[in-house]
Amino acid sequence: MFNIGYYKAEPTTYVVRYHKGSIKQQGVGLSFFYFAPSTSLVAIPIASQDAPFMLKETTADFQEVTIQGQLVYRVADAPRLAVMMNFSLADNAKDYASKDPDKLSNRILNLVQVLMRAEIQQMPLRNALTASRSLVEKVREQLKHSDVLVSLGVEVVDLAIQALRPAPETSRALEASVRESLLREADEATYARRNAAIEQERAIKENELRTELAIEAKTRELRESKMEAERSVKEKERLIRKEEMDAQVSLETKRQELVDLATGNERKQGEAKAYTVEKMMEALNKIDPKLFEAIAAGGMEPDVIIAQAFKSLATNAGSIGQLNITPDFLGGLLQKD
Repeated sequence: MFNIGYYKAEPTTYVVRYHKGSIKQQGVGLSFFYFAPSTSLVAIPIASQDAPFMLKETTADFQEVTIQGQLVYRVADAPRLAVMMNFSLADNAKDYASKDPDKLSNRILNLVQVLMRAEIQQMPLRNALTASRSLVEKVREQLKHSDVLVSLGVEVVDLAIQALRPAPETSRALEASVRESLLREADEATYARRNAAIEQERAIKENELRTELAIEAKTRELRESKMEAERSVKEKERLIRKEEMDAQVSLETKRQELVDLATGNERKQGEAKAYTVEKMMEALNKIDPKLFEAIAAGGMEPDVIIAQAFKSLATNAGSIGQLNITPDFLGGLLQKD
């Protein structure tokens, strides 16, 4: 009624009110009455906006990858954007008069896609699948200095890649390759574990052998020590026996010397006695035997004297012609016995 309208903006909306082509009022969260036939309203949201995206690009080795992510941006310079794009409200002051507000996110996403493509096309597939962080950092840095965003008065708040996947066939091939690699690594780990176990067993056996060798060496040293001790004892016993034998030899030598001395003394005594007997015999040989017979006969019995007479007769039987002995004489001798 009367073409008078009332407009109240949200705190996150930048409003520009034009009257007959001139800016009469602008700011954030404004509220005012206006005359509709001669007034134009521009409303630009300055709150951060989310723009999800999903891109399909080709890597350096001609493999297709799908990039799924999200871009967060905000209008930093609303007056500049109001000049570059049409954010005018319709007559109802609620809807936009053009489709430019919807095109803003597309322009920004197109720029993101161009920058992503330039980076992805320089990477082989395997590198691209693990380059999400570096890819985000590079693209975000380029967006900060982008002339397009500066001219639009837009700044990027955040950029994130939620998924980076290859084509299903390529994914299965990579999975098979990785699976084989993992199986190979598992086999290598098993072999390494077996080799480690064998190495440990070898080390244990070497330690056991070294221990046995050490024990054998100690046993040999102990045996040698015992043999050395026994040899020392035997050597001492030999020396003792030698000393005993030397003592016995010395004793026997002394005994032999004593025997020789005693024998020499006895020989000398015998020689002296023999010399005495010899001298006595020489003296006796000079005496007439008949004198001895007479001396001996002086103290003899008659029968002994008669026996001596018969002995003399027998001795001189050759010179006797005839000898008569009466039976009475023999009988008298017999009766006396």
